[in-house]
Amino acid sequence: MGVSYRWVIVALGALMSCVAIGTMFSLAIFQEPIASATGWSHVGIASGMTLNFIVMGFGGFLWGAASDRFGPRIVVLIGSVLLGLALVLASRAETLLQFQLTYGILVGLAASTFFAPMIAATTAWFDENRGLAVSLVSAGMGVAPMTISPFARWLISAYEWRPAMLIIGVAAWVLLVPAALLVRRPPAETVDTGTEFAAEGARPQLSKVFRSPQFIVLGLTFFACCAAHSGPIFHMVNYATICGVAPMAAVSIYSVEGLAGLGGRLLYGTLADRIGVKPVLVAGLLVQAGALATYLLVSELTEFYALAIVFGSAYGGVMPLYAVLAREYFGQRIIGTVLGAATMLSSLGMAFGPLIGGWIFDTFANYSWLFIGSAMVGLGAAAIALAFPPLVRQKPQPVFWVSS
Repeated sequence: MGVSYRWVIVALGALMSCVAIGTMFSLAIFQEPIASATGWSHVGIASGMTLNFIVMGFGGFLWGAASDRFGPRIVVLIGSVLLGLALVLASRAETLLQFQLTYGILVGLAASTFFAPMIAATTAWFDENRGLAVSLVSAGMGVAPMTISPFARWLISAYEWRPAMLIIGVAAWVLLVPAALLVRRPPAETVDTGTEFAAEGARPQLSKVFRSPQFIVLGLTFFACCAAHSGPIFHMVNYATICGVAPMAAVSIYSVEGLAGLGGRLLYGTLADRIGVKPVLVAGLLVQAGALATYLLVSELTEFYALAIVFGSAYGGVMPLYAVLAREYFGQRIIGTVLGAATMLSSLGMAFGPLIGGWIFDTFANYSWLFIGSAMVGLGAAAIALAFPPLVRQKPQPVFWVSS
């Protein structure tokens, strides 16, 4: 395998993240058809997404640690099989509890197998352009709402919800299982000795890693960043509708955010490679906070579109940078474990936002305090990111793998 295979790894990671996140978030498309066909409550069906986030958080830590020990291929292969199985079983659920256990827990567990292991695999293949490579893998998440969701809507219209979910499950097997078998470790990997953790030997003590200032700042920044934007993202369509935007046009705002997130990932990843990760991350978090506060001033569709471009590019652009920082601070040998633990914290932040936003709307009959609070949390995330310790570099040493 030549060095060109590194871009195959990037493509595989983008495909996996697209299918995994797309199938998980397609619950929003399935919710109304399922409720109409079964009589199950909307809140009961939607609770599957809350379960997804919680299970995905803890699962990401476990699968990330497993990828460090056993390699990424076996982990993503398990996830590929499990994701298809979860969707097939969910399509056959006869009770709400069965659906929550299969879609809410199994889909979340399966989806968590891809992010940390494939990001870890990607960082192992790249010494240069690492920020861009990680951003491209993460871009699969941005493509998901523009691919899997419309596909799910078309299937539901053609076949109703049970056959549609079954077909998506089979399609997940067809796409992901062969892709998982193509995942490889690099023929020669560079082990960073520039951090105190890498300098300790093959595997530093995780207790020391998780108590370190580097991980504490990483985890808290990731948590606050996701807590800041998750509520506004989830409630954006309803907020725009309240402001007088037509329902179908309001849905398009979400699509604009997703498309802007793709551009943001490429822009921020390229800038991080050129001027450093920390200043780009802090700047992106400040832009995100400013955009959240500005939503209080918009009411027209064109204003929502313009702000969606700024907001989407900011929150989409900063997300891959946490993985790059994890690699730079902790080296390659434990990046799956570290990134999995940080992702667990970010998932908890994502889970809080929609719930708090719903409570604010029920209490005050508007979303003003949601955007005010989210902007303040976003500023807090930027302030925490300023505390990242400086990186210390030493000369890297090559370590050769037996390719698997």
